[in-house]
Amino acid sequence: MAESEYNSIEGILKKLPTDDYQKIQDVLYGTGCRTIPLSKEILDLSEKYDLEIAAHTFNCKEEQLRVPRKTIVGLFQNKTPLPTWTPIKQMRDAMLKMAGETLEIAFKGGVNVFCFQEAWNMPFAFCTREKSPWCEYAEDAEHGPTTVYLQELAKRYNMVILSPILERDNRHGETIWNTCVVIDNHGEYLGKHRKNHIPRVGDFNESTYYFEGNTGHPVFQTEFGRIGINICFGRHHPLNWLGFGINGAEIVFNPSATINGLSEPLWGIEARNAAIANSYFTCAINRVGTEIFENEFSSGNGLPAHKDFGHFYGSSYVAAPDGSRSPGLSRTRNGLLIAELDLNLCRQVKDLWGFQMTQRLELYAKLLNEATKPDFKQQIIRKGSD
Repeated sequence: MAESEYNSIEGILKKLPTDDYQKIQDVLYGTGCRTIPLSKEILDLSEKYDLEIAAHTFNCKEEQLRVPRKTIVGLFQNKTPLPTWTPIKQMRDAMLKMAGETLEIAFKGGVNVFCFQEAWNMPFAFCTREKSPWCEYAEDAEHGPTTVYLQELAKRYNMVILSPILERDNRHGETIWNTCVVIDNHGEYLGKHRKNHIPRVGDFNESTYYFEGNTGHPVFQTEFGRIGINICFGRHHPLNWLGFGINGAEIVFNPSATINGLSEPLWGIEARNAAIANSYFTCAINRVGTEIFENEFSSGNGLPAHKDFGHFYGSSYVAAPDGSRSPGLSRTRNGLLIAELDLNLCRQVKDLWGFQMTQRLELYAKLLNEATKPDFKQQIIRKGSD
């Protein structure tokens, strides 16, 4: 960890007097989220595996006709456990071991739906623009070693697992995609979603490896709610969030890999805004740590070549449709965030605010349809015009 990296925003705020801290917390994060205690067994395991762990719940009114629809989610942020140049099988085995340990803790914490960060089982090497050896991490979404390993754990723990990987599409020319695999709580492959928006900024050279996905905005019906996955850069696109909402999502996960000095001021805002605008829960998961590569690479900005992408700042959090959110995990440590959600809150917020009732999809659709035409003219009113 670089000396300049501090642990967390919350850690700094907690240096304030207790009353002042609570007032700021209520304004910044809302009043609808509460910390819940964890068992000694879970705390002992988290210490054994050097894993930060936190648990929260969100307020939801009891209803007269509907019973509570409680779902517990687990968000896992992690560093690469070995140097980036470690042989692929050795790195993958270390990643799977770490995943198994964390899933055991998640199970003991009652987690129903577990999500990893973007491309979780490999270094985030797309900054290098090197094809070798990084393309070798790509694997079949349905039958690859990572999916097969997680299927057994999903069945054992009765847990839905969302596994973002580098996919090798063996049916279509062995092309590569940035993909999230969905495994249901019976250990069966439920489906996949491919990343809709690919960045072309700074060292995010991902289009060297894969292009925009072709799976639309699928929502996966599970025994623990309807789930969408908005992978990383898609969080910057409000219409991408909207697509999952239109298709009925109740929880949308945002597995990411993003660095300080670029996106950190946006991080705590975007998934929270999406939760408010679409009346669903959002779960933002970010990679953590600084990954060093063997060979230098440049950023095309005139600055010297370097061997690291930057610091992945973690800070994973959950936001509710009423705008409240959990504190974030550490900026520097592996962490598991557990959150209890009552999905009834989604409809309660829709009834209160009426965002879905007052939206104008037909109006937006007309404008968007026109904007895609080569002869599109912007609706700008100027002095003297009719």
